[in-house]
Amino acid sequence: METQLRRGMLEICVLAAIKNKDSYGYKIIKDLKPVLELSESTLYSILKRLEESKMLIVKSVEHNGRLRKYYRITDLGIERIEEFKEEWEEMVKIYSFIVGEDK
Repeated sequence: METQLRRGMLEICVLAAIKNKDSYGYKIIKDLKPVLELSESTLYSILKRLEESKMLIVKSVEHNGRLRKYYRITDLGIERIEEFKEEWEEMVKIYSFIVGEDK
């Protein structure tokens, strides 16, 4: 899969994983496991990009004597998921054309 497309898909998956409830890194990886394999380093670079683009906010909470970062989706992140859904419909049309199902 093209790098940019894959990167965008991974970002949407991460946003979707925390859409309904704040979460932290290990839990996000665990929640995404049925759909895709994601390394910690890949996840944390995605989380950083999403935070920098204001799609996530981060809050540190003490857990078992250590600080754990919790991620919360912002309105901008939710808007991005909705944009993706619209873009996906177009991608499905293109896919259908490519594989000859649009006849």
